[in-house]
Amino acid sequence: MNKETKKREALLYHAEPTPGKIQVVPTKKYATQRDLSLAYSPGVAEPCLEIAANIEDVYKYTAKGNLVAVISNGTAVLGLGDIGPEAGKPVMEGKGLLFKIFSDIDVFDIEIGTKDVEEFIQTVKNIAPTFGGINLEDIKAPESFEIERRLIEELDIPVMHDDQHGTAIISSAALINALELAGKKAEDVKVVVSGAGSAAIACTDLYVSLGVKVENVLMFNSKGLLTKDNPSLSELQLKYAVDGAKIELAEAVKGADVFIGLSSGNILSPEMLLSMAENPIVFAMANPNPEIDYNLAVETRKDVIMATGRSDFPNQVNNVLGFPYIFRGALDVRATKINEAMKMAAVKALASLAKQSVPEQVNVAYGATKLGFGREYIIPKPFDPRLIAVVAPAVAKAAMESGIAKNPITDWIAYEERLLERLGNDNKMVRLITNRAKMDPKRIVFPEAEHLNVLKAAQIVHEEGIGVPVLLGNKEIILELKTELGFDADIEIIDPKIKDEEQRRDRFAKSYWSTRERRGISLLDAQKLMRERNYFAAMMVNEGEADALVTGHSRSYPSVLKPMLQLIGKANGASLVATANMMLTARGPMFLSDTAININPSSEDLVNIVLMTAKTAKMFGVEPVIAMVSYSNFGSSTHQNASKVREAVAYLHKNHPDMIVDGEIQADFALNPEMLEEKFPFSKLAGKKVNTLVFPNLESANITYKLLKELYKVNSIGPIMLGMGKPVHIFQLGASVEEMVNMAAIAVIDVQEKELKKIKLGK
Repeated sequence: MNKETKKREALLYHAEPTPGKIQVVPTKKYATQRDLSLAYSPGVAEPCLEIAANIEDVYKYTAKGNLVAVISNGTAVLGLGDIGPEAGKPVMEGKGLLFKIFSDIDVFDIEIGTKDVEEFIQTVKNIAPTFGGINLEDIKAPESFEIERRLIEELDIPVMHDDQHGTAIISSAALINALELAGKKAEDVKVVVSGAGSAAIACTDLYVSLGVKVENVLMFNSKGLLTKDNPSLSELQLKYAVDGAKIELAEAVKGADVFIGLSSGNILSPEMLLSMAENPIVFAMANPNPEIDYNLAVETRKDVIMATGRSDFPNQVNNVLGFPYIFRGALDVRATKINEAMKMAAVKALASLAKQSVPEQVNVAYGATKLGFGREYIIPKPFDPRLIAVVAPAVAKAAMESGIAKNPITDWIAYEERLLERLGNDNKMVRLITNRAKMDPKRIVFPEAEHLNVLKAAQIVHEEGIGVPVLLGNKEIILELKTELGFDADIEIIDPKIKDEEQRRDRFAKSYWSTRERRGISLLDAQKLMRERNYFAAMMVNEGEADALVTGHSRSYPSVLKPMLQLIGKANGASLVATANMMLTARGPMFLSDTAININPSSEDLVNIVLMTAKTAKMFGVEPVIAMVSYSNFGSSTHQNASKVREAVAYLHKNHPDMIVDGEIQADFALNPEMLEEKFPFSKLAGKKVNTLVFPNLESANITYKLLKELYKVNSIGPIMLGMGKPVHIFQLGASVEEMVNMAAIAVIDVQEKELKKIKLGK
């Protein structure tokens, strides 16, 4: 993507369909006059009087307890510097989005139009009654140190400047584990720090809390080693200044055990790395270019323990591992501040989590057979669903033990369950799927590349590294559309109709004819069909010239499905082909089957649909809990439409007793645990959270997923093809760009899974 296209895409993302990235959503009913009279006058007077009588009741009757202010004056925004409060607002909104999706904390972003420290502090103090916590952001040093110190002292709610402490907390957790792997103790190691800004000072302070000795630290800024005779150093920097003559960074790292980079890219050379001590620990955290490239470092020293700030290398030091869960724990016990004990609790919780067995969902997301504690895994991954239930309680306990918690937690099991429930409120699954696809991208054919939206999807697939697109269609039209989109990458374009493709068409036709010659297809018929893009694309996959294909944006589902079934067919052992849609709901991902193919499946068909859907759910790290839904509950109807579901369940209970599946059951009972427990406590689903629905026929499944999608704006990924011999996936007519990108990622994962299966079978 060229610079101008990136700019346009970023601006469109922030401008459309609604300006900005966050909004306020009501949490109470407001449909009737009665609702409104309770929400405002006269009903609102009652909680006002209760709070006036007891100010702590503000947490009981308002959103204060789950509301954080992200506050900045725009003086040190990302890599942009002092750009002002208005220009910094998109970043603050982005931080609010991260709070919401990772820990379900609501945010108002506040941009303050002053650089005066006293004015800033007074403004924050004046608005503090609105909030349960304050996250200071992108305020330049040294003012940020004074602002944070004063606000912590003068307010009775949690305050933290994440720029200072976030990286410190995450990298400290990594350092604990790196030292263990290196067989070294914190008090013995020599540490070289490149960078002397607020983040570097906060990191080093926390390392000292872990046991690193101040006298074993050499800290550099852009002008060189910090020395005590330098009058320009701040009080905080002087703590790490040394006596004596200055030395260069190259000399300082000789024999060093730890290198911490919070400065600029490519300043640690291979020669410097070679001069470090045995099992060197290198945290090169400059972004986007680390102080030394990860691949170069591990090639230079096989014994290096390396972390960076980048997501495409192991051991990413990512602040999102910390701040959402630190504030979550602080808010939940109504802590009056975020103290050192709470930060250290977060550090130790993160370090400990990296040593625990990794859930399959995380392995799936990162394309790993089995992640485990070691040089390439010293800190948890950002997508680990356990983070909220590990870090937040540790922080909350530390606040309680420090005596600063106004609302102590007594039932920790119930608390952790509530935390995990919060994870259902976002679309983490999309990020998991995309991330996994990017681990091993595949060659994907787009047969409808003459359509602008399809080409947009292919562009995103290429630029995000999800896959390698192959575009089918008229080359002139596609090139013209690529120019319009600013899609300037050199992507393969194939027009199946042109003379230059005659030889390949003929080869494909003969291959296809050999499988259909006794089924009414002549060689001439086959040659004509190969001029059609979906047939040509399917043969590319069949013949190994592409790994997968995605199609269907411009044509009806049945017309696109036909060539796929004719040319590719079912997988070995599959008795039918079906589809599942993954719905990204507020309760987490839900799998719905069969949404596109089998009109009125038999009981035997339903069994196979259940088995294939369960396998698909597991492919995405979800343990399936399956309800076979109907208009009937456990025999309340004897109609054949209900009885076939009952027969399928009986077969599954007998032949797959370990599978969590039951029915026939009405959808409300399947999805409402209290109703189910009360009326049908004998069900295998009792006490479980259903995440998979298998429907008795096509119309019920298709209508349900489309109603969810349109009425409630639930994101849908699918229909995901089940039982096909090769990775082909068909969009619904008119699929959006986002849906097509997601399906391309699914297609890549499908290829990965099929390759993995071949390896396991020794083929």
